[in-house]
Amino acid sequence: MQTVVEIDLGDPDNFVPGVPHHMFDWLRENAPVYRHERPGQPPFWCLTRWAEVEEASREWRRYSSAHGTNIDDPVGGAELMMLNMDPPAHTKLRNLVRKAFTPRMVSALQPHIRDIAEQLVDRIAHMGECDFVTEISAELPLQVICELLGVPLEDRHMMFHWSNQMIGFEDPEYATNIDTATTAAMSMYQFAGMLGQQRRFEPKQDLVTALIEAEVDGEKLNEIEFSVFFLLLAVAGNETTRNLISGGLTALLEHPSERDRLTAERALMPTAVDEMLRWVTPVMHFRRTAMEDFDLRGEHIRAGDKVILWYISANRDEEMFPGPHRFDAGRTPNEHLAFGGGGPHFCLGMNLARLEIEVMFDVLLDRLPDIELAGPPSRMRSNFINGTKHLPVRFGAR
Repeated sequence: MQTVVEIDLGDPDNFVPGVPHHMFDWLRENAPVYRHERPGQPPFWCLTRWAEVEEASREWRRYSSAHGTNIDDPVGGAELMMLNMDPPAHTKLRNLVRKAFTPRMVSALQPHIRDIAEQLVDRIAHMGECDFVTEISAELPLQVICELLGVPLEDRHMMFHWSNQMIGFEDPEYATNIDTATTAAMSMYQFAGMLGQQRRFEPKQDLVTALIEAEVDGEKLNEIEFSVFFLLLAVAGNETTRNLISGGLTALLEHPSERDRLTAERALMPTAVDEMLRWVTPVMHFRRTAMEDFDLRGEHIRAGDKVILWYISANRDEEMFPGPHRFDAGRTPNEHLAFGGGGPHFCLGMNLARLEIEVMFDVLLDRLPDIELAGPPSRMRSNFINGTKHLPVRFGAR
């Protein structure tokens, strides 16, 4: 007889000890299209298998992003964000910055990104221990995205603070309520506006200047549109990669044979990074809204229903990944959906993220070969971001 598992994916507390994979395992096996009821709140549909999540990522006419992309309504102003748009409006905005993230443009950054990674590791190498999140994994993507945007490096920790408050608004360490997240967003909008004004008089080779000068349908972005675009790039450019590097290191340290394998065979680095992406899945879900009535795996979904695409579950789907709960640095093929699957919302910064992750782990394996966990990771209270707030590590001082 199949064991019944109590399913509650709407409560962030259930994600603090770790991702509740037992809930997703049960859903994939017994109810891959599941109507999730919540007392006093609207229900939502859960898609947990790879095939449905991948299809929904592509079919934007049926599964719209224009009504919010989190389980519950986002922070005010988010409707102007590219993330919360469908084509053609989404496509026009995306094209404004797409060239900055092409493989050719990103590969040119490799030497500089390696310099940053080496400096970060060298800075803490003599200490023998550190909080890996605040000292290493947060710093690399934060410095890189600030340079790309044109944010002065001395202001990067403000960006880090605001990002934490917005993304971690359900975590008591970062915020006490949604008002804190809203205030953080307003602070970042004001900062963006100030930076935009500077670039109007003193343009530079950065993304802020590109946004200030860009035109959509013959019109420049207004101040609100510019500020919202800046916020999306700033937050997405540091949060997800930070959590992938933290979660990826945890995975390697908890699977020492795979770590030794990667250390000995660096050619495995690209496949190991893909396995980290599958294993961690920094953005665990995005929401869509059904735009029509339709049937899916025997369930009837109505227009207006919330539909949650659980990438974290799709990336452990037994039908796609043999031994899905086994970390395999050489796993191939590995068609994970950590970058959001196909379709219009495929991660704009994928090439940059891959490069940052590969460089960071190459440097870590070279310079801190004996790094190990010095305590359990402290996880973010969130059912949206698979986040690590603190990761105590130790290593031989050098």
